[in-house]
Amino acid sequence: MATIRQAPILLLPLLLISLFKSCYAGGIAVYWGQNAGEGSLADACNTGNYQYVNIGFLSTFGNGQTPQLNLAGHCDPASGGCTGLSSDIQACQDLGIKVLLSLGGGAGSYSLSSADDATEVATYLWNNFLGGESNSRPLGEAVLDGIDFDIEAGDGQHWDDLARALNGFSQQGKVYLSAAPQCVFPDANLNGAINTGLFDYVWVQFYNNPPCQYTDGNTDNLIIAWNQWSSVLAGQLFLGLPAAQAAASGGFIPADVLISQVLPTIQSSSRYGGVMLWDRYNDVQSGYSNAIKDNV
Repeated sequence: MATIRQAPILLLPLLLISLFKSCYAGGIAVYWGQNAGEGSLADACNTGNYQYVNIGFLSTFGNGQTPQLNLAGHCDPASGGCTGLSSDIQACQDLGIKVLLSLGGGAGSYSLSSADDATEVATYLWNNFLGGESNSRPLGEAVLDGIDFDIEAGDGQHWDDLARALNGFSQQGKVYLSAAPQCVFPDANLNGAINTGLFDYVWVQFYNNPPCQYTDGNTDNLIIAWNQWSSVLAGQLFLGLPAAQAAASGGFIPADVLISQVLPTIQSSSRYGGVMLWDRYNDVQSGYSNAIKDNV
């Protein structure tokens, strides 16, 4: 009599669990560049904790201004001192990590005066950071994967034009677009841009915004806002959080609370992409990404 093999039946529950986890497998995005104490870009990527790194910031551009890169104490772009980052960028990309340049930030001088101005900025970005050519590429010869919009000032005008202009270069090589709106829905500065439907990643800042952030054990406002953001036309949606309590004035979620009370709810969204952290320096101090990476 043939022996009945039961091993596949015994393995079935494990297979189902594995498939369930893979359905909601997300990644971690992090901002790097605003504190020399955070270590090198290569160090950040070599942790294996991040799938996306935003280099911040190009903090001056538009309206006739000469674009200026601000990487705090890491290097001096004015003297060409940041071109050495090219090898780090390429090393990160070799690990499958997408590396983007972040525009704007909480402090800087940036605006777009017209659609033509947006086109000029897009051309500058293409030639100096993406797949184009220039004799003065601030980060060297490395070709970044895309552009992040962290626009926190201005009147919200023409960022949609910039998104369209950058997307136009994708015919020559894919330009990934990401945005970091505030969690109050809709975002005052980036609503028009996000509504173009051109953004691959939207990492919403659920911090420094009391109406929609986690507060004193209460996740209700955050979940309500997340559900609103789930309706946007975007590829993937990320929960943006401070990597430590000191990283923001509010919105920090202890890792155990995130894992037990927040992620199980938001991971049911078809647009769930993972978690964004501000920033690498604070993550080094807290070990937050280490604590959550297996559950994101």
